[in-house]
Amino acid sequence: MDTREYLNILHTAERLKDTPRHCTTSNGRIESVAEHSWRISLMAFLLRHEFSDVNIDKVVDMCLIHDLGECFTGDIPTFVKTDSDRQTEDDLLNQWVEKLPAEISKDFKDLYKEMEAQETKESKIYKALDKLEALIQHNESPINTWSENEYELNKTYAFNTVEFSEWLTELRKEILKDTLEKIETEK
Repeated sequence: MDTREYLNILHTAERLKDTPRHCTTSNGRIESVAEHSWRISLMAFLLRHEFSDVNIDKVVDMCLIHDLGECFTGDIPTFVKTDSDRQTEDDLLNQWVEKLPAEISKDFKDLYKEMEAQETKESKIYKALDKLEALIQHNESPINTWSENEYELNKTYAFNTVEFSEWLTELRKEILKDTLEKIETEK
């Protein structure tokens, strides 16, 4: 890959810094997709010793690239995102990935294929962290920024995604405790 191709990839990815997500930070500022991707990557890194049988570097890679499609479509909250929205995002992302230098394009395609299949422990951890980070962020954000459906969603979301792992299931239970406490004390 030449230096111009490298810069072009970074320029496209930079869009995520300005792509708002549905959630806010603890200070009430709307967070960006880039901030979300950074934190799930950190979450994966921190699990290196909890999942010693897993290629955590691959999980971090998945976390870093998982929302690149939102460079082209913006973020659509999971509870309103349609199959058509997903298809549009996938199509635009695939068009971009096809134009990348061959070795990078292959790396991305291999990771996206594994992430989509959800058959490896690495892909399941990435998916769980993606969902859990959103719950953690909601618990950190002011409750007056929650939409009405999130009071129930935050109690039930992602339990099925973590069931493959005892450790992640325990984490989900701890997040639920935080959610219930937040609703009780702040609503």
